[in-house]
Amino acid sequence: MVGNVMVRRAVAAVLAVGAVTAGSTAFAVPAGATGGTGAWRADLSKVDSDDVNVQSSGGALTLRDSTWHRTDLMTAGSEGYLISGEQPLTSAVNRVTAQVTADRPAGTDVEVDVRGRTGADDWTEWTPAGAQPASFGRAVSVVQTRISLSSKTDGVRPTVREVDLNGSLAPQADALLASTPLTYTIYATREGLVGHTTANGHVITSNDHFVALPSGKATSAKGSGTYSVKVCRTDGTRCEYAPVWDVGPWNTKDDYWNPASVRSEYKDLPQGQPEAYAAYHNGYNNKKDDLGYTVGNPAGIDLADGVFGSGLGLGDNGNVKVTYLWTGTSAASGTVSTAGDPVNVRASATTSGAIKGLAANYAKVPIECYVNGDSVTGKLGTSTIWDRIGAGNYISDTYVQTGSDKPVAPLCS
Repeated sequence: MVGNVMVRRAVAAVLAVGAVTAGSTAFAVPAGATGGTGAWRADLSKVDSDDVNVQSSGGALTLRDSTWHRTDLMTAGSEGYLISGEQPLTSAVNRVTAQVTADRPAGTDVEVDVRGRTGADDWTEWTPAGAQPASFGRAVSVVQTRISLSSKTDGVRPTVREVDLNGSLAPQADALLASTPLTYTIYATREGLVGHTTANGHVITSNDHFVALPSGKATSAKGSGTYSVKVCRTDGTRCEYAPVWDVGPWNTKDDYWNPASVRSEYKDLPQGQPEAYAAYHNGYNNKKDDLGYTVGNPAGIDLADGVFGSGLGLGDNGNVKVTYLWTGTSAASGTVSTAGDPVNVRASATTSGAIKGLAANYAKVPIECYVNGDSVTGKLGTSTIWDRIGAGNYISDTYVQTGSDKPVAPLCS
């Protein structure tokens, strides 16, 4: 069996989201706050395509199917989540607290995460809003909420009645010091699991193109690539830009790419080292992951079949170089989404240029500059513009959702 498929199924049975909120207990606005926007309430009434197995009735949110879960190894119970609409704020905040009013029978749970942005799509990671305020590391002007529900027993469901939030602005250091997106060499496994459902509700198909990371902090909504990676062979000969759509392998709250100041668990490990690596090689955490499973390989990323084979041309599990495209202080300045089936990334701005890999549908890619090259008719029209999205990586502008028929970056020098 290629990859840690059985453990992936078990990991996928658990929603990897934020910290548990405590009934209808209010959490105080952080002491020393120097600004704020007051309070707002998450809209629980609108369930749409980016939500998973939830329904709203009379303004209350509950699980739609009380026996549905993503994998066959979760033998009982259910799970789901709602991503609320975006909340524009009257002034910037960098912290958010949450107060949840919910009915939670024994064996059920409700969890809340929030994220924020200032520009068009420069979202922070999903951050738990529980007993401690969610801290974004920078000021944001729009906030979005993810409310996750789970049950361990068939037929038993939690019901969320209100989620009240409060934003504030407090002095704090920027948690991300790097100016460019972070890159680490990580052991990768093939996910497989065709026909199963990912953490964001996507049903896995043959030759699919997405990746899984062992934390829900960077899971993109279905049909989006807000959180995307560039994953490459270690020799750099082939790469794929792909969205993060699933949680795994092994852990569910191991955002190992983050510094200890914001890493959810295993803060004593070096930044960039997955817990699975330390458990497998060094016996860390008694060789267990955060679900109690014995770690059988050091994987910190799972690759869907299309990324593993068509994208990178891998024949077996092994090390890859992963760039976490949403990280770094400059990450959001020029990233845009691709459109259409995975498209070829070429070494030059010609249709005969060597293929360097793929850009998956919905993946976010960083446009560095542009050149004029061969005319291409693609998903978004016909153009001679080619966007450079990395060193020696070019993609026709007709497959990139720039919002313009003209260049959106400087001419490459």
